[in-house]
Amino acid sequence: MANSSVVKIPEVKLSSSSTSGHHRNMPVIGMGSAADNLDGNNLKLAVLEAIKVGYRHFDTASVYGSEKALGDAIAEALRIGLVTCREELFIASKLWCTEAHSHLVKPALQKSLSSLQMAYLDLYLIHWPISAKPVEKHIYPIPEEELQPMNYKAVWEAMEECQRLGLTKSIGVSNFSCKKLETILSFATIPPSVNQVEMNPVWQQRKLVEFGKANGIVITAFSPLGGIGSSWGTNRVMDNETLNHIAKAHGKTVAQVCLRWIIEQGATAIAKSFNRERMMQNLEIFDWALTDDDRAKINQIPQLRLMPKEEFISPHGPFKTLEELWDDES
Repeated sequence: MANSSVVKIPEVKLSSSSTSGHHRNMPVIGMGSAADNLDGNNLKLAVLEAIKVGYRHFDTASVYGSEKALGDAIAEALRIGLVTCREELFIASKLWCTEAHSHLVKPALQKSLSSLQMAYLDLYLIHWPISAKPVEKHIYPIPEEELQPMNYKAVWEAMEECQRLGLTKSIGVSNFSCKKLETILSFATIPPSVNQVEMNPVWQQRKLVEFGKANGIVITAFSPLGGIGSSWGTNRVMDNETLNHIAKAHGKTVAQVCLRWIIEQGATAIAKSFNRERMMQNLEIFDWALTDDDRAKINQIPQLRLMPKEEFISPHGPFKTLEELWDDES
């Protein structure tokens, strides 16, 4: 019996989620599954709790190593009736750099589907705008001599083919700058419906958000709270004085202020917590709003990219500087 007291999360329509005219809607808050030293059983239990409190959108990637545990959790949720059918859920995964070659896209997606025990994804993303030498097992970081330029056109055409075949309902990218998105848009038959990027009040991505709105591309924020508690994370978001003042004034948590701010920008967010209380708090953002004064103060927060990704920079690779990777879009 499905739980009727769950939070109903608003959804956003994905622009190109169909080749048949039927658009896929994506819940504006999803649950992430990237973690250091991932414990599959902990993730499985957390996903089941998340479904109980109202999450329907789950984000994974082949490189996270979390697809199998997520698939197990969803199979269990269906078995015990937490959800009545697969269609109630929105599942996203990502193509890793070593498989970002035209002939490897479809096999990579099929491998993800096999791990997830699913017939289709709702969203499949190119994880980074860079390819790497194909290998059997994912290693991260990728050895710099194995980094390769991506053939954007060939890889995107393979992504489009996966959507046409029904292996995924929609396709998109992750960590792409406006300039790199323009490259994809210049030849895409099916434009990307999503660009998942680092976004929070300390790295607001204003240019990318505007570009997304102008081109029908939904921006999804990862590390909306600064990746706190992970090896790549920082306390700069949660400890920010401005955000703490705003949270106190509203009787909310800093996390709720960050997520509310993202939603108000017209973006969506992937939040990761395996703690039931925080999971619930992260969904309690739809019945209140920030004030104009709050927004003005957040706009004044000094900006800093928290994940510059120096590991993709190499004198012999496709990106020799961070400026080339991000196209200087600060």
